Amino acid sequence: MRELPAPWNDLTHRRSAALAGLSPEGAAQVLEVLRASLPRHRHSMHGWDEELRNTYDERDDHTLDEADAWLTRLMPTTSDVTRERVAEVLAKWSELGVPTVSSPPEQEQIDRTAAEWATSVRQALASDAFRHLRRGAVTGHEAEAARLAGAYVRVGLAVESAVRLLMALGRPHGEDALLELVHDDEVRDFRPYVRSQLLVLRRPAHEARGEQPVRGEEPLLPAAVRDLPYGWDTGFQWPAALPGTEENVARARAVLLACEPEGPVPESVPPPSWCGRGDEEPPAWLEIRQVMRELMPYASQVTRERMTEARRECALLGIPGVPRDPAGEEGTRFVRRWVTWICGWIAGEVFDWLGTYVDDDTLLTPWAMELAERYARCGVATDQAVSMLRQHHTTAAALAALARIAADDTLPPDVRKEATL
Repeated sequence: MRELPAPWNDLTHRRSAALAGLSPEGAAQVLEVLRASLPRHRHSMHGWDEELRNTYDERDDHTLDEADAWLTRLMPTTSDVTRERVAEVLAKWSELGVPTVSSPPEQEQIDRTAAEWATSVRQALASDAFRHLRRGAVTGHEAEAARLAGAYVRVGLAVESAVRLLMALGRPHGEDALLELVHDDEVRDFRPYVRSQLLVLRRPAHEARGEQPVRGEEPLLPAAVRDLPYGWDTGFQWPAALPGTEENVARARAVLLACEPEGPVPESVPPPSWCGRGDEEPPAWLEIRQVMRELMPYASQVTRERMTEARRECALLGIPGVPRDPAGEEGTRFVRRWVTWICGWIAGEVFDWLGTYVDDDTLLTPWAMELAERYARCGVATDQAVSMLRQHHTTAAALAALARIAADDTLPPDVRKEATL
């Protein structure tokens, strides 16, 4: 890295302008920059603890900007990056009152800052190099560019820029590299991000399959459900403008009867949408559902053949918890679980529509109240079923069902609480 040619060796703000003026040709030099900047071992940028971040955020002067400027002031090129100059920078930071530096700077602080600065230099150079390759310099060097991009993801540097290049490369080099990364333990916590981008890259093929009609495939959903015009893209939601006529209510009843579980389900049906905290990792089933809704966008396309395709694709993408053997017990359980969940989501939307948009209680009594109670006891579409009962609580049938649910100590406490008026 100390011997990189200009403008790649420039660590000041002038490098960006100089790189923008370079011809998009010259992949060999850019690839050499990437090889030189690639560390042998995994690196990570400085992890700020909350107390330290708050200390910095509370400062309203320009001290921190001035402190950062000393890094490139004393080390304007890659050949100038030395431990001695980092020590000089920390001495200046100490004078400026930077909270993380003692006076005088300790050896541990110098070592840590030197390592972090070297890592940040590597990351910035690699990001610029990947960006330059995306401008067109990669032509003729796709295989080597993909190999280097994968290597950077594995060491945890310039990950986003590296994945963007792989996305731009597409098939076969970029996609093959991404497929390797989602199965590589070295990628660690970047795997969900890599997989999300791979899903984007493979989406056109999924959607093309979803546009193909069902011919000779084995349906997995009941007949009353298969002709539903409401698809996965809207979460099987029945439109608000759909009138609560006797005909539409009869269709809703047929769907609920067809989807009704035989008994309590061993695995609870997840909610139709997931709203986790910012630091909470999304559940794997969200990614599986994304693949399924693209391969089979309507209930009529939920077939054994497409379910097998979805399982195979999810396993290829490295989504956790997906069985590889379609014929084994795990494969059978996978299909059974997802058919139950899909039926549960469809039933939940029916209950939502019955509760919100059907005002004529005589069309719902007593069958809808009975079905809502049975669904709630089986743990399928429970929230929507109880909500429908609450919305029609002026009827004796709904009121009685709610009372029985609230008094049943075999049901989960949150379900009993929701049923209590």
